[in-house]
Formats: sequence, C-alpha cells, structure tokens
Amino acid sequence: MSVRKGSVFGGTLLITGSCIGAGMLGLPILTGIPGFFPSFAMFVIAWAFMLTTALLMVEIMGWFKKPVNLISMVDLTLGPIGRAFCWILYLFLFYALLVAYMSASGNHMSLFAERVLNFPLPNWAGSLIFVLLFGWVIYLGTKPVDMLNRYLMVGKIIAFVLLVILGIRYLVPHYLLHVDPKYLLFPFPILIISFGFQNMVPVLMKYMDGDRKRVRRSIYYGSLFTFGIYLIWEVVALGILPVNQIFHSFKIDIDAAQAIREFVGSNFIGFSAQGLAFFAILTSFLAQALSITNFLSDGFKVKHGDRENPGMCLLALLPPLIFSFIYPEIFFKALNFAGGICAVTIFGILPALMTWVGRYQKKHLLPDRVPGGRPLLIVILLIAAFIFFDQLTTMLNFNVFPKPFTS
Repeated sequence: MSVRKGSVFGGTLLITGSCIGAGMLGLPILTGIPGFFPSFAMFVIAWAFMLTTALLMVEIMGWFKKPVNLISMVDLTLGPIGRAFCWILYLFLFYALLVAYMSASGNHMSLFAERVLNFPLPNWAGSLIFVLLFGWVIYLGTKPVDMLNRYLMVGKIIAFVLLVILGIRYLVPHYLLHVDPKYLLFPFPILIISFGFQNMVPVLMKYMDGDRKRVRRSIYYGSLFTFGIYLIWEVVALGILPVNQIFHSFKIDIDAAQAIREFVGSNFIGFSAQGLAFFAILTSFLAQALSITNFLSDGFKVKHGDRENPGMCLLALLPPLIFSFIYPEIFFKALNFAGGICAVTIFGILPALMTWVGRYQKKHLLPDRVPGGRPLLIVILLIAAFIFFDQLTTMLNFNVFPKPFTS
C-alpha cells in the first residue's frame, strides 16, 4: 500500500500562512470606515471570489498529465502573449513582496539581536541571516516547509489569541453597528488581495502528487480558517475603536493593533501585535518564496525531485535580497502603485480566461469541473474588471467611487 504524499492539514496551514500576513493588522482600519456589517458582506464576496478562482486553477491543472505551474497553464490556453504578460506580472508582484518581507525581517532580526543578545546588528545583516536560514528550508522542498510552517502557525495563533484576549475586555458592542454605505466598496480590493493564495495551488498539486480532491479540501479548509481569523479580528478591533478613532488612524496611516494600543494604553497589546507580525512575515515569506521557486522551475522547464533546484532557489531569492539591501523603497512604491492590478490579474482575470479558453475552445471538459458554466466565469471577470478599474483610477488619482480623505 503506497503512502500518499502531502497532507490536507499541512496544505490548509500553508494556505492560511500565505494569506495571513502582517497586513492583517491594518484591515479593520479600512473595513471600519463603511462599518462592520457592510464589510462582512464584502468579506463574504471576496472569500467566495478567491475560493472560486483557486478551484478553477485546480480544474485547469487537471488538464495536464503532471503538476505544472502558471506558465504552462497560460501557455496552453492564452499562448505566447499571455505567457509574456504572466512572466512580467508574476515576477513583479512576488519579487516586490519578497523585498518587503526581507526588509521587514531584517528589522525584526536587528531588534532581536539588540534587545536579547545585546549585539548591534545592521538591518542588511539581519535580512541576509533570515534569507540564508529560511532559504535553505525552501531548497529542502515542500515537506520541510510544511513542517516548519506548522510550528510557526502555532506561534502565530498563540500571538493572535493573546491579542484577542487582551483586547476583548475593552470591546463596546454598539461600535459594531456603525454603517456608512457610501464607503461600501472602498475596502473591497484589499479584501480580495487578503485572500490571495492562488500561487500556492500549483505547489500543493505537486506536494500532493496531483490529487485534486485533497488539494480542494485544503483550499476549502485553509480559506475558511483564514476567513474565521479575519472575522474574529474584525469584531475585536471594530468593537474597541470608535469610528472617529478609525478615521484618525486611517489619516495617519497606522494599523488597528497600534491604534488599539494607543487608544486603551496597553503595551501588552503592542507586544502581542509585534509577535503576530513576526510570525506572519515568516509564514508568508515561506509560502511566497516556495511558490516563486516552483513558478521559475516550471517556466524554465527545470526538473527536480522532492528538493527544489538550487539554481531556481537562487533566482527566486537573490534579486529581491539585493534590492532589499540597496533600494527597497522603489519596490514598496511600485507595489503600492500597481500591486492591486497585478494581483487581480493573476488571481482573478487569468484563471477565468484560461478556464473559458480551455473549456469552450479546446474542449477540456473534466467531469469534476467547477459548476456554474459561462455565467460564473462572466461574474468572475466582471468583479475582476471592477477591481482593476478601481485600482487604475486610484493610481491616476481619479476616484470614481467614494474614498475617505487623507488630508
């Protein structure tokens, strides 16, 4: 009797670890502007949208005889032009994310060395140590990443539970009743991105040896677990902060944990938030670094076994490490400027277009395909087009939909 590769439990935590980054701390400041209940509706739509596009990717990978990544999928359905766009968008988005994680990790490592070891460590050295340690785990392959991610998720959950316990005694339930419908759509693009885990789907397909049923279960459980954590954090944060404090925090650009710490005067909340951010950076870095290594191996047609190809690991980690040393700000600015457009194109538009072409032009009709037919794909494309348009107009400083003033 053969042992099945991978595990649904590990896949669930890899998806959750990929979604829940340090940016989670800032979500309530955005969702608190329209209010808890309007934002809850937007959360449900965002979750359903991203769940559907992830399941579409599982379907697309079922058209291949072996696990592949996004490049092969786009090449089959959208041809060389689509493949070129995929290369550009994917590398820009995930290199920029890795630069952000490496820069943040350098700061955390430096603070740890100074406060615990009483040893001054420059940020660049902290980033280098971080990448050497966790880059080695990436090279060892998905199984070691899965095992390490499980321990890190325990740390993340402990920090999150502490943050909730420390904050819940300050909760004022009627704060959750605030509603400002004109800002209903304002947080929606960020909520979509907060469920961004589609880049992990090819990794899980390879890890589970192409077992689509178990990959789907990991997607369902992982996205629901993420949704639950977001919802608990929303209730706590928006139940503590009055609406005027939320608007003030938005204007001065601080996250909900910092806003709560200043509002209630608790340093323990700040310590818990720092711990959560640290573990969030680690789990997100592992997920994104593993996914881009897998993407590069597929794009360059590099064969590898349980371990990742060392050349692809270097290509995944070295360029963002160099940028984190010399000029990380350029990637932060670019990510703020165009990150939403790249994400919705990769996670929304591409899966729907590939499915349309594969099903209705190339006749790849699997018996276990995602139900809904053409109407579902049209809805996905319309939602993605709305987010694309909203992000584009924001980039051009021309807001079609109401947004709160920052000055």
